[in-house]
Formats: sequence, C-alpha cells, structure tokens
Amino acid sequence: MSHRGSRVLRLDALARVEGEGALHLRVHDGTVAEARLRIYEPPRFFEAFLVGRGHTEPPDITARICGICPVAYQMSACQAIENACAVTVDGPLALLRRLLYCGEWIESHALHIHLLHAPDFLGLPSAVELARDDRAAVERGLRIKQAGNTLLEQLGGRPVHPVNIRVGGFYRTPAPQELRPLAERLRQAREDALETVRWVAAFDFPDAVCDHDLLALRDPGRYAIDSGTPAVMAAPGDSDAGPGPAPREFPVTDFERHVCEEQVPHSTALTATLDGRRHLTGALARFAISGRWLHPTAAEAAREAGLGDPAAGAVCRNPFRSIVVRAVEVVHAVEEALRIIDAYEPPPRPAVDVRPREAVGTGATEAPRGLLYHRYAVAEDGTLLAARIIPPTAQNQAAIEEDLRRAVQSRLDRPGPAAGDEELTDLCERAIRNHDPCISCATHFLDLTVERT
Repeated sequence: MSHRGSRVLRLDALARVEGEGALHLRVHDGTVAEARLRIYEPPRFFEAFLVGRGHTEPPDITARICGICPVAYQMSACQAIENACAVTVDGPLALLRRLLYCGEWIESHALHIHLLHAPDFLGLPSAVELARDDRAAVERGLRIKQAGNTLLEQLGGRPVHPVNIRVGGFYRTPAPQELRPLAERLRQAREDALETVRWVAAFDFPDAVCDHDLLALRDPGRYAIDSGTPAVMAAPGDSDAGPGPAPREFPVTDFERHVCEEQVPHSTALTATLDGRRHLTGALARFAISGRWLHPTAAEAAREAGLGDPAAGAVCRNPFRSIVVRAVEVVHAVEEALRIIDAYEPPPRPAVDVRPREAVGTGATEAPRGLLYHRYAVAEDGTLLAARIIPPTAQNQAAIEEDLRRAVQSRLDRPGPAAGDEELTDLCERAIRNHDPCISCATHFLDLTVERT
C-alpha cells in the first residue's frame, strides 16, 4: 500500500474508552496532514441545569456527569461553593474527603490499567482475552478496584454517585471502628498494587515523546489529589525523562484567564488551551509536578519501574508509559488511605455550616484523568446564577490529537512495507487510550472506514 496521494482514515467508534468518540485522519503524500478526535455525543447541559438551583445542590447534580469519577465532580463543586461562601473545611472532615478521593483514584486507575489499557501492550483485543491468558492479573485488578469501591461505599454511602457528600462535609461521618476493617483490605491492595507496578513496567513501550506543557495541582509537602494550586511545567524540548523546568503557579481564581475553551467544528466537546498553547493534564503532569511528594513506597516503586527518581524531579514524557505512572499512583493512594485511617479521629460534627452570600467561587481537584475546575456565581439567597465546569478530557483533546498525528507519522516514516489500515487503527486506539479519556459512560466496538482519493 503506497503512502503517496491522499488517504483518509475514519474510526467511527473507539473501543475501550469511556464514551463515544471517533477519529478522522488525513494523510497526504506520506505526511499526516490532519488528526481530529471527534467527540460526537450530544451536549448534556449540566451547567445549564445548575442555574437556578440552590447552592447546596451541585455535589449531587454534578456527580451524575461521570459514573467512574463522581467524587471528583462532587469535591470540586463543594470547594467552589465553599469558596464563594467564605467557608473552609479542614481537620478530620478534610482528611475524610481526601480518603474518599483516594478510593476513587484506586478504583478508577485499577479499572483503566487492567481492563482498558493493559490489553494494548499484550496484543489482546480486550480484557476478556486477558482473563483467559492471565486470570491472576485480572483478578488482582478487580481486588484493587473493590478496595477502592469499599472506601467509596463506606464514606459515600454507595460506590457509584455517592449520596453522603454535602457542601460543608458529610451527612454522616464514620466511627473509627467502621474504618479499621478497611485497613486489612487496603493492605492486601497495597501488595496487589506493587505487583501491578512490576507487571506494567515490563511491558514493551513504543518510543514517543509528548512536548506539551503540563498542568496539575501543586500542594507542597504532599502529592496533590483533593487540593492545591494550578502549576504549569513548560515543555522542555525532546527529553523523555530527567529534571524538568521549575513549574510556575497561578491562583485557582485565575484559571479561566489561563485555560481558555473554544468550540471546534469536528467535536461537541470544547477544546482548551493554556495561555494559547497545547497542554496536558493527568497522571504524567502530576508525576512531573508533584512526584517528589509521593509516599516513599510509591517513590521506590517508581524508581524500580524505570521512571527515574521522583525526589530528584524525574519527568516521564512518554504517553505510552502513563500506565506505569497510574500504577504508581495507586500505590500512593493506598498508602495515603492507610495513613488517614490509622490517624483518624471523628470530627465534632459531620459538616460545617455553609450559609450563602453573593459571590463567585472556584474550586479544582485532581480527577483520575486530570485537573477538574468548577466555578459558580451564587446569589445572596443561595440561588446559582452561573456555572462553569472544565473537565480534563476537554483540556487534553488538542494534546491527544497531536500525539495521534505523531504516532501515525512515525509509523508512516518507518522503513519497510507501508502500514495497513488495521495496523494504523490499532496504533490510534492505543495512543488515545494512553490518556484514559472519559467521554461518557458508554463504549463501542471499532468500525473503521478508509477512504482513498
């Protein structure tokens, strides 16, 4: 098959991603002229739904945006409303929120690593075949996920769309004896998570470098999960690892001055830029910006996995190795959960009072897939006047498209027979799944159409 002339590849539905998306590639004279990730779901209008509702309602409404990471939406919403109302949630309540968030990281990463992403590196079409070939690996992943789900159920009332979260804290907080049984499950999850790091570190990773700016929260002294200040690490060039440039920060209140969204013709999702540049948020960004504050067990796992020394500012810019970073983050989340449970003392009350006032509030947390930002305008009586939500997948769309273009171009430039449609399709889906895009809660099998002109 020749690369000369024009060639158009259309992937009408992407497999093993959370949601409905497609890809359009145009190759002209051996050069990838265009790569468009097309998100074709109808808009769900959550921001419009929020307008006119009470200031206590966003945690319950926004949780329905995603069935895999509802806590991220709830925590960002709570932060924004509390910020508008000049309320700070700290002490044991803040630690319980972090514990809940650890549960979501554990279950979401375990799902992605074992069921969605690992088959790519093992030459398997799905987790079904992986379970046949390596049942122990899949069972290990399911145990880890169940440990995360148990935390969500204990603190949130149920593992999907938790109902125990409210502005100001929780409707009910657990007694210490209710959390202690979770520790034994988490200790087993820690061993499973360390084994998972060793497992994925042995995969064969294509050579690739993403030179996007990296955006993640930064919370000096601890690995940012549920709080922090947005920090940017500029692209250093073509280095795949090693110390990166020092990150620059800006307040969460200035987020929309730096991260701007615009509509593109080929997608119902908005595409974001950071100070006019393409950027990436998510696991690679967090590791680069906050890696030095990983739990020692997780940091050692990162070094043994070949990610470099987090304490020395190691940076991983190979998107295919993001699966290793996520596995390390599972180790960290498990250790952090164990630490919080061990030191837990019940708060004097399950929530602080959050009285409305006329103001604008912002909040940001680290969803498993990256930085998630909320802004709400609140009236004096508590009515929401405006809402803005910027999710990580929208921020990553331009970076994913550029990674796709480079991945396909590298395959086209390779000596030997020209890449066929099936090979390019497989490569494109792998490149997309590197970023664990959360488009919605449905997945479809791939239907590829190739048009040659």
